Amino acid sequence: MIIRLKKSKPLIYIIAFITAVIYLAWRGMFTLPWGESLFAVVFGIALWISEIISYFTAVILIWNKKKAKKIEKPEVEERLFPAVDVFIATHNETVDLLLKTVNAATRMEYPDKKLVHIYLCDDSNRVEVKDLAAKFSIGYIGLENNQHAKSGNLNNALAKSSSPLVATFDADMIPYSNFLLETVPYYVQNQLDRQDDEEIKPLGLVQTPQSFYNADLFQYNLFSENTVPNEQDFFSREVNVLNNAQEAAIYTGSNTVILRQAIVDAGGFPTATITEDFELGILINSKGYTSISTTEPMASGLTPTDIPSVIKQRVRWGRGVVQSVKNLQLLTNKDLTIKQKLVFLNSYLYWWSFLRRLIYIAAPILFTVFNIMVVKANFWQLLIFWLPSYYFLHLAMQDLSSDIRTQRWGEVQETIIAPYLVIPVLLQALGIKEKKFKVTDKTSNQSRKDLLYIIPHALMLVLAVYGLVSFNYGKFGSELFYSSIISFWLLTHIFNLTFSVLFFLGRPMHRQTERFAYQNNVTITCFNQTFVLKTKDISEKGMLIVSEHPFYFPDKDLKVEIEKNGYQATLSGSVARVFHYQEEWFYGLILQPNTEEDYLNYLQVIHDGFNQSLPQFRDVWITPLERFLINLEKRIFIRRLKEEEVKKAPVIAMKKRVAIKNHEFIFHEFDFQYITAQTNRTLRIGESFTWKFGGIHLRLEAEKVLTENKYKLKVKNLHKIVHHPAFIKEIKQWVREKEADNVCDDFAI
Repeated sequence: MIIRLKKSKPLIYIIAFITAVIYLAWRGMFTLPWGESLFAVVFGIALWISEIISYFTAVILIWNKKKAKKIEKPEVEERLFPAVDVFIATHNETVDLLLKTVNAATRMEYPDKKLVHIYLCDDSNRVEVKDLAAKFSIGYIGLENNQHAKSGNLNNALAKSSSPLVATFDADMIPYSNFLLETVPYYVQNQLDRQDDEEIKPLGLVQTPQSFYNADLFQYNLFSENTVPNEQDFFSREVNVLNNAQEAAIYTGSNTVILRQAIVDAGGFPTATITEDFELGILINSKGYTSISTTEPMASGLTPTDIPSVIKQRVRWGRGVVQSVKNLQLLTNKDLTIKQKLVFLNSYLYWWSFLRRLIYIAAPILFTVFNIMVVKANFWQLLIFWLPSYYFLHLAMQDLSSDIRTQRWGEVQETIIAPYLVIPVLLQALGIKEKKFKVTDKTSNQSRKDLLYIIPHALMLVLAVYGLVSFNYGKFGSELFYSSIISFWLLTHIFNLTFSVLFFLGRPMHRQTERFAYQNNVTITCFNQTFVLKTKDISEKGMLIVSEHPFYFPDKDLKVEIEKNGYQATLSGSVARVFHYQEEWFYGLILQPNTEEDYLNYLQVIHDGFNQSLPQFRDVWITPLERFLINLEKRIFIRRLKEEEVKKAPVIAMKKRVAIKNHEFIFHEFDFQYITAQTNRTLRIGESFTWKFGGIHLRLEAEKVLTENKYKLKVKNLHKIVHHPAFIKEIKQWVREKEADNVCDDFAI
């Protein structure tokens, strides 16, 4: 039974803490395998320490959540908004990618836009990037022979600018138009408050959540892009927001506004680490500044879409955090409060969770497969000491399982990455640094070689399954009961490892550009007729529009006009696909901007705001088991359907009896250009006749024999009648009509 009453939560936390202390003390004093092999002893101690750290990090998260405070954007006078320097850091990113970020940055709203100074900070000194800056009339700060990666680039930009506030963006992070309006007021209010009370600490950093407009690999490869948020959302929109309670939100490198003086006091962007953002945030706190994180995304970028890039990114983050904690001598740093140290220590310990995850997986496998005992305890001892601790900690952690991520889903993600992070983090802790700074490639493609990453997970899965079967083989009744705890852990790891295998099996990517779920008015013009419809989703290459009624549009030469938040774009469109779904007609259009201004405006229509196609919260009605079954269903049990023939016009199914020239026809299918007809007479190819209805003369010509007495008839005067009110009315009537009863498909007269 799960205890949910708010009044019971303090009691749950107290019991969880007491049972955890008792369990960990018992584990250390009575269960370590001292009489076994050296390997067993070392592993047993490592397992015990892992449990201690896991409980400790859980306590920090619970404590942080209980201290959480809500922050609200202050309302301040527009005349008080100070000057801001906007740094867009680039290393080797393409101009096409940079253009989207620069375009959005120049359109950020501000009371006095003359106070916003945008700089392309290019440490490769590329001519094409300088030209891009000139094209948008923004600053360009080039740099040759940069020896300090992103830190060197940004420090160079600091030396050549002067505004009191600095906003930093990665090359692929596209700011929303209201980014500055949502962040700068915190600084203005802080300055006003400090005038009244000098004891108030200066605000050094405002971090907005990291956000992405494409699905990450955890979402995509596990068929969860519609039900689970981005993997990084748990930290950006939960953990880091909780850090506000300690005035120590972590700087994540982009989508951030920083007080210039805070950077100066911290000694600039640190150069002795590969995670300059994390270290700078701590240095700013150590100089007496506070830092906060907001809850709503204010910019979106690209997350890696291939396995090697994801792993390289996490390795860099893990190595960097370990490196920075060592640089700052975190535990003995006198310039940080104990609370702040706990926040940063928790971030440090997170990168050791992957080693702990492998230890947890290995422990029952060692016992059941290799007969190596790493915990000396019988069933009843575990029931007395371990079960209460596990149960009440689970109840306490449920308070942390929000609408963004559950503890179970977090374990799955840890298991997936674990084998590839352990060695780099260990090497960094031993002082063996990575020789070269590696920028994450956001444009890499999938490769068959990526499948090799499945090997460690597949091996662990086989061993876990073998251990479960061999351990329980031949046992019955009470014997199975006594082995249930070992079996429980094996089943837990099998579950996580199976998800990992499914992740590395991958999933083909077909989209060239990401779709955004937006419902906006769109105007389509053709044949001197104008239609106002709704978009279902849009992308850089096209859009999906929806109509209650079927309309015919030519394959090409459509004039498409769309407007959103004052951005207007006119594009040329062509029909790629038309289909009918749930009583609505959907038109997939391929788009080409008419002018560069239209293209830039259209980029804003697409990117100014969070991609609503991707969830910000998990679907609470889908359990991990159901998610697992969904994966199996989509991968194994559903046969891949053959690609249906792509239709470029609405196809209206009907069985309409029509008399033409004293001959009877049955019209089966109409797609505006053709009618499929059945008749008792023999038609000659090229024979023409006219169907008259509602004042409309529809000229038809026999084009092809399909089967006996069944023909494909071409509509010869489509352009003259397609948008005639009487014809449109008739089409709508056909759609509403039910299929005629007692009409046989092989009707013959």
